[in-house]
Amino acid sequence: MDEPTNHLDVETVDALGKALNNFKGGVVLVSHDERLIQLVCRELWVCKDKTVTQLDGGLEEYKKHVYRQLAIQEG
Repeated sequence: MDEPTNHLDVETVDALGKALNNFKGGVVLVSHDERLIQLVCRELWVCKDKTVTQLDGGLEEYKKHVYRQLAIQEG
């Protein structure tokens, strides 16, 4: 799914999350929507610099990593 939450309100994002959690198969989700990511994702993979890397620690840990990298670049 590529950015499935574009143009969706919060209630619809929640309904989509519930439907995805009830789905018995696998889903590849491309999204910037933190709410949906937190609701449904069991693994987080990041595409950057022509590579794909699985991340440990989830979305919050990844956000901390990005903030640290930005601070290094600025400082």
